[in-house]
Amino acid sequence: MSEMKIKNLIKAIPAAIILLIFSQSAWSQVAVERSKDKMVIAGVPYYIHQVKKGETAYSISKAYGITVEDLTKENPPAVYGLNEGQTLRIPVKPVSESAVSQPNGTKTNHDESKFIYHNLKPGETIYFLSKTYDVSENDIIRSNPGIDITKLSVGMEIAVPRKDFMTSRQQFDEPVRPQANVEVKEEKQLPMQRQEQQQQQEEGTGFIYHKVKSGESLSSIADQYGLSVRVLRKANRDVRFPQVGDSLKVPGAMNQTKSVEVPVAVEVVPAVEEIPFKQAERPAGFTPVTNLSGSMDVAVLLPFYLKENSSRSEADSSKAVKGKKTVKVTRRNDDWIYPGSLDFIEMYQGVLLAADTLRSLGMSINLHTYDIKGDTVEIMKLIKARKLEGMDLIIGPVYSHNLSLVAAYAKDLGIPVVSPVPLFDNTILSGNPDLFLASSSLEVAQQALVETLGGYPDNNFIFIHSDTLGTDEDVNRFKKLIISELSSRMPYEDIRFRELLFYSRSMFDNDSINRLSHALSDRSENIVIIASEDLPVISETMIDLHSLSRRFDIKVFGYPAMRDIDNLDPKYFFALDLMLYSPYWVDYTRSDIKQFNADFRQKFLTEPNEKSYAWQGYDIAYYFMSGLAIYGKEFVSHPEMHHPDLLQTDYDFKCKSAGDGFENKNLFLIRYTKDYEIKLVDDAGTLLQK
Repeated sequence: MSEMKIKNLIKAIPAAIILLIFSQSAWSQVAVERSKDKMVIAGVPYYIHQVKKGETAYSISKAYGITVEDLTKENPPAVYGLNEGQTLRIPVKPVSESAVSQPNGTKTNHDESKFIYHNLKPGETIYFLSKTYDVSENDIIRSNPGIDITKLSVGMEIAVPRKDFMTSRQQFDEPVRPQANVEVKEEKQLPMQRQEQQQQQEEGTGFIYHKVKSGESLSSIADQYGLSVRVLRKANRDVRFPQVGDSLKVPGAMNQTKSVEVPVAVEVVPAVEEIPFKQAERPAGFTPVTNLSGSMDVAVLLPFYLKENSSRSEADSSKAVKGKKTVKVTRRNDDWIYPGSLDFIEMYQGVLLAADTLRSLGMSINLHTYDIKGDTVEIMKLIKARKLEGMDLIIGPVYSHNLSLVAAYAKDLGIPVVSPVPLFDNTILSGNPDLFLASSSLEVAQQALVETLGGYPDNNFIFIHSDTLGTDEDVNRFKKLIISELSSRMPYEDIRFRELLFYSRSMFDNDSINRLSHALSDRSENIVIIASEDLPVISETMIDLHSLSRRFDIKVFGYPAMRDIDNLDPKYFFALDLMLYSPYWVDYTRSDIKQFNADFRQKFLTEPNEKSYAWQGYDIAYYFMSGLAIYGKEFVSHPEMHHPDLLQTDYDFKCKSAGDGFENKNLFLIRYTKDYEIKLVDDAGTLLQK
């Protein structure tokens, strides 16, 4: 039978039959039996309910005498439907007999004042409803908990929030205003607190473990399990560069375990008063670094993976002969280097060149280099053997748990410690005054972006992210910062800010680009903010925006990680005038850059690319060793007094309060222009020629 005949046959099925089938299944609900299992979390009692076949969010909420909104608030994944065997937390409330769910066939109560109830017709989608009723898809999805939007049926009733009801609600959070003297942990904050405590209780049994195979990365592993890279990183804070054989924790595939009662009362916590840090004046020009003297011992703690590099053969057991696996051993090339070592070998090469430069200026430098990988074994050996006690400076380690150990140890000895690579967050700086983060955290990039975005108050803002549950702290913080900045420049009610939740094409098919076009304006410039570091979000969004750029005036802003994407055609960046803050900028026309490349080529027979850690290794070593040589211990307390001319960055170290460590706040605003050039943008918004 031809495809056309099949389509005609489907069209010929009477709609009444479809509606009859739907009505018999949609409104017949399984009687819900209330659970007898209870637990207490954060001082609040809960029922623990295990979902049975046929139970819905509505039928369960009726059985326990709560609203569907209360149910999904305590169990965010329930917004996207329930699965048989899923465990729910139900707040304990007195339930009258009349509140318990009625016999099968009882239909959901309607609230006509807040919702329009639409029965789907053939071909209609959530996107169609959003355009028809002029409300966002996200609001429609949130108004229909328990419904799988990928499996909509003809005749299904969808609750569409009335526009006047939606406009009366707060569409985004108010700017955060600091409390005066006391921080109060309010009851409304407890659900997240309970969620975090339960995650801590379930740690170890709340994840499945994935063993990293050859060729896999954080991005590919996240895609395999349907997660974002950020979620996977949060579960594996200490693994930034996964290596073959590493075991990663994969959240979201959690085994249901019996919870432990943890009674925690609501408490009033006195706010901790921050002692302001008195900053020294930063030199207007560059600090001259000449005629140095003295001796310095520097420890370099990087993951070189010496053991892995010493293995010069590879065993391949992937082939089978007559059903039996065969092992083939092949000899590796003489120039083969273990992939996990490459970045840090280049970083060390930069450190060596900086040491050579400073020695030529009169310093005596002794480098003490150690191979420190992801485990704590080698670090503990160094600490116990007191090999770090005589150091004047420690560079590394790169993994946060090792860095915490070294920072705590070095704090008592007054030794400055430099973290040479980006960390997941900057909380480690609290209480570590001798710790320096040479690479800015995402929070710094967000704050810099917000200041730039404030220059476009009259435009249409589209904020794109993939935080479906609304629990990503980075996304929530960024959104609040933007709204706060815009509201300081124009009346709050005049702000045009649309939040667009990213869904892959596999979910919305051809509606993907239509959803985006519906958010854009043809009457003003559109400021699109991609608040994600995940490749699928960035690539699909950029491709769709490129297609729409002929019809709309679009300017795109993104996170620093976008600059490191290699497998997306750069034409999309240039065509859309992408602007982002980058931690590095190399001007190859400068004489000192040319000299560095010449020295690097002469010593190591190669040249570093623009993203190489070699530049960072040189800048870190040169900055800190010269600063200590010129200013002594005073430099550790006031790094802002030192401003040498560096290669790839321009350090601007600041701390939140006295007693905390320092974070580099310097970032470069760069723009991908339509003439296929990457240019630096100055504080006034003027393009500078590269």
